[in-house]
Amino acid sequence: MRRIVNSTYISLDGVIESPQNWPSGRHEDDGRAQALQAELMDASEVLLMGRRTYEVFAPAWSTKSGDPVSDKFNAMEKWVASGTLTAPDWQNTTVLDGDAVATIRARKEGSGGDIVQFGFGELSYALMEQGLIDELRLWVHPFFVGEATPTDLLFRPGPETIFDLADATPLASGIVVLTYRK
Repeated sequence: MRRIVNSTYISLDGVIESPQNWPSGRHEDDGRAQALQAELMDASEVLLMGRRTYEVFAPAWSTKSGDPVSDKFNAMEKWVASGTLTAPDWQNTTVLDGDAVATIRARKEGSGGDIVQFGFGELSYALMEQGLIDELRLWVHPFFVGEATPTDLLFRPGPETIFDLADATPLASGIVVLTYRK
């Protein structure tokens, strides 16, 4: 059975929305963050996204190449849960319409590498409600964003879900990657 691994950037005040607009921090990255991302991608066979994540990732990643992470992103199978996306133009993308969670559950039960999902939105909450997220990696950034709407925050009403801390990796940038597993 495959695992679903969710990897999400979060600020100290719980903001998860638009991390591409966040400050980069006061410290240099020592390369460990990229190594952690590469490890995650090496173990993953499928990239799972909702429509909003697809609309951000597809134009950004489809134009990159020549490094292990972007080459993997572009070559791997991609599933997009969406009732509105009809013609994805990013190679190897399949749209999961209808009951996407049931389709994901069935595909998760098959063999193969991990299924990775970045960010935490409506699809993530639906997967968590059904007990389908096996690992949660929170990349805790060392600052407060200072403003957010309720949908910009990690917390939203949902089922009680308990994870166990599997690893805590501090990075030179001040980010701490907390890995939780069920």
